[in-house]
Amino acid sequence: MSQIRVVLAEDGDLLRAGVLALLDSYEDIDVVATATNLPELLAAVDEHRPDVLLTDIRMPPDFTDEGVRAAGELRRTHPDVGVVALTQYADVEYALDLVREGSDGRGYLLKERVADVDELVAALHTVAAGGSVIDQIVVDALMETGTRRHDSLLDRLTPRELEVLSMVARGMTNAAIAAELVITDRAVEKHINSILTKLDLPADAPVHRRVAATLVFLSEAGVGGGVTPRR
Repeated sequence: MSQIRVVLAEDGDLLRAGVLALLDSYEDIDVVATATNLPELLAAVDEHRPDVLLTDIRMPPDFTDEGVRAAGELRRTHPDVGVVALTQYADVEYALDLVREGSDGRGYLLKERVADVDELVAALHTVAAGGSVIDQIVVDALMETGTRRHDSLLDRLTPRELEVLSMVARGMTNAAIAAELVITDRAVEKHINSILTKLDLPADAPVHRRVAATLVFLSEAGVGGGVTPRR
């Protein structure tokens, strides 16, 4: 496994030191610089050209959405740099904003994932390779609400299509969905193609269509603000 060069941006001294200590035990991870605010973050990426930026979403100067804004800026200035955003909130709006210009090389994880360092390191490798990672708790927490907005895009789907889409949102493969529903893989493919068409997701969309469908499900199935993650 090739070494991943990382810039770590986190304003909390204890968490930053903790993440550094955890990642230091992995030979395939090299933290080349740290930052505590948005200007430092952007300067560190300019100087070190890392494979991945691992960043808090909220940090100085405004403590709002600096990590998401950095991801958007880097999409334009350093498109080869992946971004894994860490947050203590299972907030779908942040996840949507993070991948609005494309899901490739983007990850959204709850800070509690830092405790499972193997999972964090796996996410860094996935994003460095151009893949995307969305925290499963974000999916689970919204599905637990059991509500969705009026005039939702999801109203276009049949009950079976909603069931299939919820499984896609959980990260299940076509084969796993087929086994769960006791239908053929071909039937699953037909359901998913119908879902993508009904959700107006074109084949040339900048966000991978399967990821985009998941994000539509998250944004339409949940309430507007943040959702408290499961403990």
